[in-house]
Amino acid sequence: MRERNQKKLLVIEQRKHFKLKRWFGLILFSIIAILPLNRCQSFNYGEALSKSLLYFEAQRSGRLPHNQRVTWRHHSALADGLEQRVDLVGGYYDAGDNVKFGLPMAFTITMLSWGVIEYGREISDAGEYNHALEAIKWGTDYFIKTHTHPNVLWAEVGDGDTDHYCWQRPEDMTTSRRAYKIDEKHPGSDIAGETAAAMAAASIVFRELNPHYSHLLLHHAQQLFEFGDKHRGKYDSSMEIVKAYYPSVSGYMDELLWAALWLYKATDKHDYLKYVLDNAHRFGGITWAITEFSWDVKYAGVQIISSILIKEEKHLEHMRVLEQYRSKAEFYLCSCLNKNNETNVDRTPGGLLYVRQWNNMQYVSTAVFLLTVYSDYLQSTNQTLKCDRGTLTPQEIFRFAKSQVDYILGSNPMAMSYMVGCGSNFPQRVHHRGASVVSYRNNKGFIGCTQGYDNWFKRLDPNPNVVAGAIVGGPDNRDQFKDERSNFVQTEACTYNTATLVGVFAKLHRT
Repeated sequence: MRERNQKKLLVIEQRKHFKLKRWFGLILFSIIAILPLNRCQSFNYGEALSKSLLYFEAQRSGRLPHNQRVTWRHHSALADGLEQRVDLVGGYYDAGDNVKFGLPMAFTITMLSWGVIEYGREISDAGEYNHALEAIKWGTDYFIKTHTHPNVLWAEVGDGDTDHYCWQRPEDMTTSRRAYKIDEKHPGSDIAGETAAAMAAASIVFRELNPHYSHLLLHHAQQLFEFGDKHRGKYDSSMEIVKAYYPSVSGYMDELLWAALWLYKATDKHDYLKYVLDNAHRFGGITWAITEFSWDVKYAGVQIISSILIKEEKHLEHMRVLEQYRSKAEFYLCSCLNKNNETNVDRTPGGLLYVRQWNNMQYVSTAVFLLTVYSDYLQSTNQTLKCDRGTLTPQEIFRFAKSQVDYILGSNPMAMSYMVGCGSNFPQRVHHRGASVVSYRNNKGFIGCTQGYDNWFKRLDPNPNVVAGAIVGGPDNRDQFKDERSNFVQTEACTYNTATLVGVFAKLHRT
């Protein structure tokens, strides 16, 4: 900031004495300012797609398969659930820590599945379909394990508090691996609903390739939805340990609507649609005007899917309620496009959507996905999006979505790719325990809790392992980014940042 102020003073002084130099300086400054934004207008979206799926292999917990491509990772957390006499080995670490948080993990799988449902052909054309299915199945195999009884779901393994005291590779963990569950006496309708949504969405993905597995997923999804609806409550009230990390701020009503919609899409059973329609007002689905879509707040997703149902003739009898859902869906979209009269999503000077400081890229990636899906819907039905401040064509909506993807990949004021391993300039010091410590393959010696902090976390060197495909939290509201391991607000990556862009990368690669 001080340097910027000094430059401004210098320009003022020059204006007093050198009129010609003033104009030359302004022109030169303008050219320099736009160079980082325009020098990379075409990106390798195929590479971004491939690396986005590679990232999920880096986040795997449990016994790694023989075809594991991220070779700096090894088996980890092989005793998860042993203390509770249940097999909880597997699943994903959500970010740069070693805890398995059920709610964001389930949302990750829901969005991966939705991406494959919408853009499976494009993913297949890019040669990545099997990897996409593997990423989904690694999560759903774990969810099957966690659902040990119709009214029991193991919702978390590990303790965020003790985990954050240590800096260890997953292969060396000495922190608590206590498992936490929800049941009839300790309800968690939000996590039950999201896990049901994930398994229902995944059942659609596997319907033709693996009918038996698809049916199994659907069976679990239906039981979990019934459990979550019958025994209502917030999971962070039953498991207070999660409040500091993944609290259910929006409550559980959005997840129940979300789960019912995915079950309707998976089964075509009218009872699930009726649930969404009957509870539209009481649960807030058509009364909440939302400007974010995330692992916690699902209303925008509910509204978008409900809106798309309008195009099918069999839903004509429900048009009044579905149109109300559509009104709120388009409020969300118009807010992202800066076309509402009052409430819009903020943007950085470089044009990035900006919702909040911590891990802002998660909101960008979810917005990109919903904008892309809805632009396809409008295109297929020959419609436009009517906002308070103008009408947009499907092509204009998709162009904006693409601009956000391009910003992530390097078309931004810092010329920084916020997808690790993609492009020539990306974060080197990602806040990630496994990536920042020497690989287990290269050094099988035990690295202790504080030893990891002293010998690896505090190093100024780049991480020894590249967690390719990870999308970090991203820049601040002035497009500034500090590539420091301790700057977890900006340099930590999460699975749900990347999951929502898999399908979009595939579409862009084919376009």
